[in-house]
Amino acid sequence: MELIKAIVLGLIQGLAEFLPISSSGHLAIFKHVLGFDTDTGLLFDVLLHLGTLAAVFVAFRKDIFELVKEGFAIIGQFFKSVFLSLFKKKKWQPVVTTPYRRFVMLVIISTIPTGILGVLLSDVINAASATLIVPGILLLINGVQLLISDRLPDGRLTEENASYTKAAVVGVAQGIATFPGISRSGTTITACLACGFSREFAVKYSFIMSIPAILGALVLELLDFTPELLSASDAVNYLVGTVIAGIVGYVCIKTMLVVVKGKKFKYFAYYCFAMGAFAVLFSFLI
Repeated sequence: MELIKAIVLGLIQGLAEFLPISSSGHLAIFKHVLGFDTDTGLLFDVLLHLGTLAAVFVAFRKDIFELVKEGFAIIGQFFKSVFLSLFKKKKWQPVVTTPYRRFVMLVIISTIPTGILGVLLSDVINAASATLIVPGILLLINGVQLLISDRLPDGRLTEENASYTKAAVVGVAQGIATFPGISRSGTTITACLACGFSREFAVKYSFIMSIPAILGALVLELLDFTPELLSASDAVNYLVGTVIAGIVGYVCIKTMLVVVKGKKFKYFAYYCFAMGAFAVLFSFLI
């Protein structure tokens, strides 16, 4: 792979994965309009995902550490409660007893509909990605939802009081956002705000709930993975693309925290309108 191609794809992955402009939609446009070959092989796709995943871990490292710790605590408490209730005849002990334990459960519940929709819609999504007009239309729709997001009031729900039903709704939104042209971050943040989440928690929840989704995509990709012979130059270029995706992704996460608080999604909405209109018009010319 050429170095310039690795850099461009790393930039696209880092920028569009976390900014509300749809990475899959941009890849489809690059492929059709510029003739840019986005098929870089499974290994590079995996590495790009790892780069953006690393950005999430760095940006929310304290929260993720607590979530992992409390996740194991939930498992331990569950088995302890089972043992005490079955063999000691004691009353069942609550398992979800802290805000971070509720956070863990919220993320798990959101992930379930996302995974189901991802499997059920995979063929439709692949077909949509092979066209130019569909990502263009969906970018226009994405712009509309971003304008709506800016007009939604700031809610009060956090990990302490958000319901599991609303977590499932956000998970459905994330599943729908796998279509090219629909931003995952924009859709999930909008869904969180519509459900009454506070703006700060909406951003945090959107990015942390992306971890299981990205890991799931990695697992599916690795199932089809076969060892590839890489030249030294390819290995270096792959590494450069991955690092760029991670660094740019981290900057974009921090940017989104400011954008959502300041209700500045409208600027990304205007960009999506422009890109969507361009893609739709160009689709009639090719």
